[in-house]
This record gives sequence, structure tokens and C-alpha cells, in this order.
Amino acid sequence: MSDLNTKQIYLYGAWLVSVIATLGSLYFSELRGFIPCELCWYQRILMYPLALILGIGTFQNDPSVKRFVLPMAIIGWVISFYHYLLQKVPGFAPIKPCVNGVPCNAQYINWAGFVTIPFLALTAFTLIIIFMFLLRSSKNEKK
Repeated sequence: MSDLNTKQIYLYGAWLVSVIATLGSLYFSELRGFIPCELCWYQRILMYPLALILGIGTFQNDPSVKRFVLPMAIIGWVISFYHYLLQKVPGFAPIKPCVNGVPCNAQYINWAGFVTIPFLALTAFTLIIIFMFLLRSSKNEKK
């Protein structure tokens, strides 16, 4: 497989993950009626533009979008990880950044005892970060 095709696959994979995450987020809030907490909003603020940026990068075959995508995905990952810890680790419960509306430790879903909405976001940000590092490490990258 040529390097150009590999780059396209990494871009496409990251874009697909971001679109699925965005649609999943909209499904939970708009169709299921789950009200996002404050940390969920921060994760959305970082994920939704990734679907657009990665879509443009994918269809224009522009791997340079990683310069914008990677920082946003890393910040989103940190927020998602903290949010997940807030939900699942009792010691984090006293640290409450959410004071109005839905509490950030609320769990609308809890599939298999560990899959919550922040876990899904954490997984999506992780996959996007992996795709961006793979894209970065691919040979003969144009700068």
C-alpha cells in the first residue's frame, strides 16, 4: 500500500470516529433527552469541530490538519478522562466543577458497568489521537 493511501486511511478513520462521536452525542441529547453537564459541553466544543476539520482534511487529502486536530483531541481526552474519573472513582466526587444543572458525576448510561458517555468520548478522542500520531509518523509527509 502506498504512503499516500495510508495517509488517506488515517485521515478517513479519524474523520469517521469524529462523525460517529458527534452523531452519538446528538442522539443522546436530542433523541434520548439526556441533558449534557458542563464537562460534556466542553467535550462537545472540542469534538464537533473535529468532524468538520477532519472532513475537510480527508476530502482535500491534507494531512496538515493534524496541527489543529491533535491539540484539540488531547485537550478533549484530558477532559473526558477527568470526567470519567469523576463518575467512577469515589475520591474524585468532592471535586465538583459542575455547580449548576446536571451534576457531572451523573451516569445516564452505564453499559457493562464501565461504559458511560464520558468513556465513549474518551475512546473517540483516543482513537483520533492514535490516527493523528500514525499520520504524523507516516513517511514522506509534505509539510
